[in-house]
Amino acid sequence: MYYISLAPLKYLGVQVSEKFSLHQQTLWLSPDRCIYWEEQNVLIVSDLHFGKTGHFRKSGIAVPQNVYKEDMQRLMAQLQFYKPEQLLVVGDLFHSVLNKELDLFKKWRSDFSALHIQLVKGNHDILKREWYADSNISVSDLHYHLANFCFVHDISEACGPSDDVHYYFSGHIHPCVLLKGLAKQKVSLPCYYFAENFAVIPAFSKFTGTALIDRKSADNVFAIIPSNFSKGQQGAVVKV
Repeated sequence: MYYISLAPLKYLGVQVSEKFSLHQQTLWLSPDRCIYWEEQNVLIVSDLHFGKTGHFRKSGIAVPQNVYKEDMQRLMAQLQFYKPEQLLVVGDLFHSVLNKELDLFKKWRSDFSALHIQLVKGNHDILKREWYADSNISVSDLHYHLANFCFVHDISEACGPSDDVHYYFSGHIHPCVLLKGLAKQKVSLPCYYFAENFAVIPAFSKFTGTALIDRKSADNVFAIIPSNFSKGQQGAVVKV
């Protein structure tokens, strides 16, 4: 349990990414749940679960489609802001089998055809390889190496120690941190979690559950404060 004053969270100010240096690399942690890796010009995301709301609706569960549209708009905004050469997805780009939302994704893909998309397959990425190829998505089954970083959806499936890998990035668990203040105030927030040898990045989709991290004192944890546009408050990333 981590105790902070929750009063500053009421005013979030201008939305800016938090700069974090890791193994002499510059990472920008966005309030919109993605990381921009400056030296490689790569935008890193995980657990977008595109098609999940459509999957629920097919099962008779009333989930509004604007949930999916909002996630797509947030992704487009991050791509337009950072202008990366590559979108690196650390698993669960899609949620299940084909549905109408994935048809919308294909239309979106045609508008960003020059963007290289690299997917490290997650447990929900069950589409046929032909579909990924037709959508111009490069796929790695388990690991993807770039410079001295290795990307794997589930950190429990990381390969063994290697001179070529200085650090691992993963997703899968949708990490969150519990913050507690005075007068029994408490709030659970999605977070970026950097342990000694690996990181777990937050689920990009807001239509996901979360898992409370078990942090150590030396770990770096950054809570994501949500935006509240009705009150003129922008999102923020805060180290806790």
